[in-house]
Amino acid sequence: MTRFPVTMACGPYDRMEALAQGFVQPEGIALRYLPIQSPPEIFARMIKTNSFDVSEMSLAHYMIMRSRGEFPFIALPVFPSRVFRHSYIFINKNAGIKTPRDLEGKRVGVQEYRQTAGVWVRGILRQDYGVDLDTINWVEGGVNEPRPPDDEMDLRPMQDVSLEIIPGDRTLNDMLESGEIDAYFGARRPAALDKGRNVTRLFPDYREREKDFYQRTGFHPIMHTLVMREDLFNEHPWIAESLYKACEESKKWALKQMRFSGAQRTMLPWLYDEISEMDALMGANPWPYGVPANKAILTAFMGYLVDQKFLPQAKPVEELFAPIVDWTE
Repeated sequence: MTRFPVTMACGPYDRMEALAQGFVQPEGIALRYLPIQSPPEIFARMIKTNSFDVSEMSLAHYMIMRSRGEFPFIALPVFPSRVFRHSYIFINKNAGIKTPRDLEGKRVGVQEYRQTAGVWVRGILRQDYGVDLDTINWVEGGVNEPRPPDDEMDLRPMQDVSLEIIPGDRTLNDMLESGEIDAYFGARRPAALDKGRNVTRLFPDYREREKDFYQRTGFHPIMHTLVMREDLFNEHPWIAESLYKACEESKKWALKQMRFSGAQRTMLPWLYDEISEMDALMGANPWPYGVPANKAILTAFMGYLVDQKFLPQAKPVEELFAPIVDWTE
């Protein structure tokens, strides 16, 4: 039987390793897995040049564009990247910021205002800490390396915000260290956190706050989903089902490999203690796929996009994903 060729670009993640190495074979598919380290590169190549059949994609970019009706891709309810974000809020020690509300009226750097990590942080700051986001002066640019603007990838809120784009030869890291901006948050750690003198975290106790956030909400923040060319999905909808099942099997394989105690798979001295802590907090399925298992978190994120003026109103999240029956439930 001839298998259907599919090219998929995604990060070199442990939950995708079995797919990348061919240990898990999607039914009916000859999968060419491209492990690309840089998510922005994957997103840009998919959006600008339609380079792949399936790819990793920013959750914010996808939900905004798909809701606006301007995106020729449909998402599979597979979430290859999740990151807690309380630990990614950084401040200049001399900016007079002691509590989240002290961010009001300040100059706050963001890698990209549209970035999923930024949407999550702003949502948490407003919802959990009462921060008035409208008072903040946003400053956008590269974090540790200069980054030129990319109008083709840019997405803006549907109403004006106070937003300054830094020159193409500057970095937010240097501006945070020097005090030109008061704070920064996003998906990258600023180098000055380790190498500078003036940068620290807003929440030194971030791990406890992140665990508390999970216990209160059940949310392990989703950063990325998978998307498939819509024309391919319309012609061969079975591909989405086959890939979804294979992603589930690959994730299960990774969880099993991680727990092998004969020799540690990763260079983490207390790996098994970390696994025990994860199990106690998150239960048997710490990284769920599928819309039903993630409906609450996806709905909350959609609410953040509306609150932050990226969308005029919320759409049912089920409408944004390929309809897949999860036989593993």
